[in-house]
Amino acid sequence: MRFRPLLFRHLVLAALLAALPAAAQERKSEVDVALALGVDISYSMNADEQRLQRLGYVDALTSKLVLDGIKAGPNGRIAVTYYEWASDFDRRTIVPWTIIDGPESATAFVDRLQAIEPRRASRTSISGGIDYGVQLQGENPYRAIRKVIDISGDGPNNNGRPVAAARDEAVAKGIVINGLPILLERGFSSYFDIDYLDDYYADCVIGGRGAFMLAISNRAQFAEATRQKLLKEIAGTESPPIIKVGDAPATDCMVGEQMWRNRMERN
Repeated sequence: MRFRPLLFRHLVLAALLAALPAAAQERKSEVDVALALGVDISYSMNADEQRLQRLGYVDALTSKLVLDGIKAGPNGRIAVTYYEWASDFDRRTIVPWTIIDGPESATAFVDRLQAIEPRRASRTSISGGIDYGVQLQGENPYRAIRKVIDISGDGPNNNGRPVAAARDEAVAKGIVINGLPILLERGFSSYFDIDYLDDYYADCVIGGRGAFMLAISNRAQFAEATRQKLLKEIAGTESPPIIKVGDAPATDCMVGEQMWRNRMERN
């Protein structure tokens, strides 16, 4: 009978030692932010714009500023996935969830990204891009302090469900949506272009605590805007609210769908 207390202590010690690897693994799997990068590949994005869009992420993810920002986080690592979207049924993951915690892992990520040629597809479903980002966040094998979907594109939603509904559902799940609207002067005007895409993204696409958008209006801005966007997302800094001047009404979040219907009626 006198051996029972000693046996009990040994059993408790063994259980604690067995739990140590699991606890260490749990700490190791935590990341500061899970960042789903969703890029527009609709036909309105020409080959040059697609190249600049991708190179913006390649340069940003391997830049010293971004890598230093990652190291400065509580865990010193983030999880990133990169995916393409066009219509509501045309989404694909290019690089699955990957830990980036320094130059080697960042280089490995962008090498995988550059190994796959970008493509183009029809229609623009920002809502589908958001929904796919939510799906990817649910499949993420790492525990994240913050969850972010990053949407870049050059036109309003014209396919799939309403973009505001997709945004609101994502935000309700604790996911932040940031935007990178592309407003380039092309020398031509697409039927589906709107000249206030930045307002559209502000009113209809981004959402969640600290959500923000950075508009790109010329090709030289791609690398710097993408770098600054990633730095803000990694740091998790709060952005000031977007203030509009005058009494301009909120953007019509169904403008893209209406433009598509008008085109179909004319045909």
